[in-house]
Amino acid sequence: MKERIFEGSWAVILGGSSGFGLATAQKLAENGMNLCLVHRDRRAAARAVEPEFEKLRGLGVELLTFNADALSPEKRSSILDELARQPGRVRVLLHSIAFGNLKLIAAEKPRPGESDARSALAEKLGIEASAFNEAVDELFAEGFHDLHPIASAPRYPSGSFLDSDDFARTIHCMGTSMLDWTQDLLERGLFADDARVFGLTSEGNTVAWKGYAAVAAAKVALESVARSIAVEMAPYGIRCNVIQAGVTETPALAAIPGSAHLKAQARARNPFGRLTSPRDVANAIHLLSLEDAGWINGEVIRVDGGEHISGATS
Repeated sequence: MKERIFEGSWAVILGGSSGFGLATAQKLAENGMNLCLVHRDRRAAARAVEPEFEKLRGLGVELLTFNADALSPEKRSSILDELARQPGRVRVLLHSIAFGNLKLIAAEKPRPGESDARSALAEKLGIEASAFNEAVDELFAEGFHDLHPIASAPRYPSGSFLDSDDFARTIHCMGTSMLDWTQDLLERGLFADDARVFGLTSEGNTVAWKGYAAVAAAKVALESVARSIAVEMAPYGIRCNVIQAGVTETPALAAIPGSAHLKAQARARNPFGRLTSPRDVANAIHLLSLEDAGWINGEVIRVDGGEHISGATS
């Protein structure tokens, strides 16, 4: 029988109903860790995820689920009140909240000659340009990802653009709110003596993707907060690290304008020729939660199969 190395301890996962959060819950539960999952889903989506929660219960761990706004101080307080009544302490806090504004900062302006190459290729093949473009886009949508260099460029919403309120909400939601939960857990004495706090970032922390400016700012803020937690809360036994995942098929990625092109480019660059999976990230969080990883603190750790160092495009 597999050793349940985290028996009796708890993981608090913010954004625990899909993507990285749900995959991490699965991995930690397999190793005996009890789960407190906070998620924000509409009624239909909440019903759809219930079978996944049942699978977690089937692993023999305690499971608390809260369909609530993780950014609300009142909700946070009531969730932690309930958690405080449970035996055991929190070994892992994972901040996996993905709720931000994905808008451009200015209207797009076509670049001169942007469509000349496709038109020239269509003419060379003796095909009507519109028919050629339509065929390429259909095949790209069907999964022929190598066509992304000649597929139509992504279209971005042009009705509104990022403003200061958009930035403030996104930075708090996807960045600094990790500190709110960490501080409250510490103040209540709910952390284990050897606790791990994790945030999630992306390559958008250093490169610019259209429509990603507010989320990129939030990722950079989260990394800064994580470093401060790593230094100032180390005396309490808390280690804090940030996982930089490669491009991963998640609901959050699907919401990014141009995500199909991002996925195609990531597959072309990745040495293994595939996207990162939520389970890849969950495995890394599991490893970093082990006692043996206790001297890893304040790091941004890439989990992408080498995607970030590859200059390859095929």
